[in-house]
Amino acid sequence: MQPSPAEIARTLAAGHLPAVAHIACRPGPIPVRHVTDGQGRVLLLVPAEGTLAVALRPQDGNDDTALVLDIRDVPPMATSPSLGRVWVSGWAAKLSGDEARAAALDYADTDACGDLLDIGESQELYRMEVAEVRYERNEKLVEVDPDDYAEAAPDPLRTVEFDLIADLADHHVAEMSDYVRRQLGKNAKPGDEPKVVRMDRYGFMVRMGARSARLAFPRPVTDRHDLAHLLHPILCRRCCDPAT
Repeated sequence: MQPSPAEIARTLAAGHLPAVAHIACRPGPIPVRHVTDGQGRVLLLVPAEGTLAVALRPQDGNDDTALVLDIRDVPPMATSPSLGRVWVSGWAAKLSGDEARAAALDYADTDACGDLLDIGESQELYRMEVAEVRYERNEKLVEVDPDDYAEAAPDPLRTVEFDLIADLADHHVAEMSDYVRRQLGKNAKPGDEPKVVRMDRYGFMVRMGARSARLAFPRPVTDRHDLAHLLHPILCRRCCDPAT
């Protein structure tokens, strides 16, 4: 098993990666702070007097502004492959009153930054209704259904992926190497030293010289604690083996 394009798009758009906005009839691209709420809608936190706020002001009597959010993956390690790039398109409208307060709470679930306290003064909050999602990886472009995107969940390990891979590299090289070799069987070549380079809820990717392989977990994991529970028999074989 591995993440679907919709799941990867939700993971990239979640708000943990840098993004730029391309706004219709405006110079750009413009860097933007954002997160996505539980439905995948984009929330934009915007300085009230900044370039982005000016660009987002509706024209011709409209209540919203068309834009495209462009987000590229930042791999956790220099040797890690990129998950690609996602473009999320839609219409953004400024929020106020109860809507702004509710959206600020949604924003804080991902990024509890102090600027949320200044919404309505030095900061503005916009919500973008998603109309189109495109995901690109290795020069292959996939059109993601907006409903599939909305129903997908961001990967729970993305924000701690670097820490997890670094911990395995620092403390569990031998155990992971043994585990990978057992899983690969005859496909494991002498002299290859498997290194974990990516990890998600479904499994992890290892690199062995010029080759790479993806190994699946027995089931999708729900969070870091669940992953630790699942990996415990792998990383602590001696303590789990009744013969030792």
